[in-house]
Amino acid sequence: MRLPIAGFSLVAALAIAQTQTPAKSSYQTEEPAKLVKQYPPELVSELIALREAALEDEYAYRQVAHLTENIGPRPSGSPQAQAAVDYVAEELRNLGLEVQLEEVRVPHWIRGIETAELVEFPGRRASAKQKIVLTALGGSTPTSAEGLTAEVVVVNSFDELNMLGRQKIARKIVLFNTKFDKSKAAAGFASEAYGEAVVYRAKGAKAAAELGAIASLVRSVGGADYRLPHTGWGEPAGIPAGAVASEDADLIAHLVAQGNVRMHFVLTSGNGPEVLSHNVVADLKGSEHPEQVVIVSGHLDSWDLGTGAIDDAAGVAVAMETAELIQRLHLRPKRTIRVIAWMDEENGGHGHDAYATAHRAEFPNHVAAIESDFGAAHPLGFSAKISANALPWLNPTQDILRSFGANLIKVTNDSPGADIAPLAKAGIPAFGIMQDGRTYFNYHHTAADTLDKIVPRELRENGAAMAVLSYALANLPETLPR
Repeated sequence: MRLPIAGFSLVAALAIAQTQTPAKSSYQTEEPAKLVKQYPPELVSELIALREAALEDEYAYRQVAHLTENIGPRPSGSPQAQAAVDYVAEELRNLGLEVQLEEVRVPHWIRGIETAELVEFPGRRASAKQKIVLTALGGSTPTSAEGLTAEVVVVNSFDELNMLGRQKIARKIVLFNTKFDKSKAAAGFASEAYGEAVVYRAKGAKAAAELGAIASLVRSVGGADYRLPHTGWGEPAGIPAGAVASEDADLIAHLVAQGNVRMHFVLTSGNGPEVLSHNVVADLKGSEHPEQVVIVSGHLDSWDLGTGAIDDAAGVAVAMETAELIQRLHLRPKRTIRVIAWMDEENGGHGHDAYATAHRAEFPNHVAAIESDFGAAHPLGFSAKISANALPWLNPTQDILRSFGANLIKVTNDSPGADIAPLAKAGIPAFGIMQDGRTYFNYHHTAADTLDKIVPRELRENGAAMAVLSYALANLPETLPR
């Protein structure tokens, strides 16, 4: 490697730095002068106080622990989901917020029997079978109690599926064996890797059914190879749809390359009738412009394999913590800060649709919307769907968040969160906490999404990021330009 000059320069710079007076910690109250020039001094002091308190606060962790350990998995329409609604609403009332439970009609996911085995394959000894680990997908049509048996066809893309055509797909089980790109995830592009693979979970069954397939399977969409299949929503296609553990997808592909493979499986999971549920909408009223709203939010529902810790009890908890910190420090936001625990992000997004319908007339007074729905790892900053004119207003906030590395702003053309998508589409400045997602999809939508995956220090950093940004937006001299 040709780095001798650069290496010498680095060593020299370090030597010079050691002889200089160390810079003051950004945790100290004497912040850079440019903050005072851009934000009122009182606001700067309040944001610093929020940051300091959040980095020591255990409130969010206690909320995640209760939601996951005491209530458990929270599929939309389930008794656990309603218990979580009631709990969060009561906690926010105890903080002094004005709480409303806004009605949402949601599908009720019911998990049933999930078994699979290969019953015919090349080299099989008499009566030998191979167990396959799989899980049903939301949107799946259940099999009968007896299940179904058919030949398996393996494809790696929609193009391969279409090239085979109806003649080779009809009456078969289609396995989409598209791998999650671990290299992209390890390099910090986990969302991009997920987007490339999850399209087969979302649309694979529909594409297979259109060519006459009797069932559709997808390779588990995630980075961990521990026979942990990843569930999630798929577009209803009128056929059973499931996810196969990555090791088993490799096994099936290997055997299919040698000859015919037949699988028997039972997936009796599916949606029951729609039921009534709720978004929790809680207002910490503004002192000067109560009609203007800054949203902080996460989604309360989860899939049922794990306990929904990183997806997304953590997001709900840091939104709740924003209100807790402001109240505990006796701060008074000028604009209303609205905490929302969304319902049904996972199985169709009925919660955000209901909110948009109920509040659309108020959208001109929605100043910003913030969502956390990418786990609880170290926050790097925010993805933001905002105008270029809004960026200068965020620079002082970035400086305050720089002390623990949460100061990046990544401007995006898409909504940075699923539940705030209707608001982003309406032109409301939208922010999503941008966590370190390199291992997020190892656990996301699997049985391993449990409390132990959350590092309390990193959760506190997420709470600090959301609290500081939301309070800044609620107290700026003017609202962010759209």
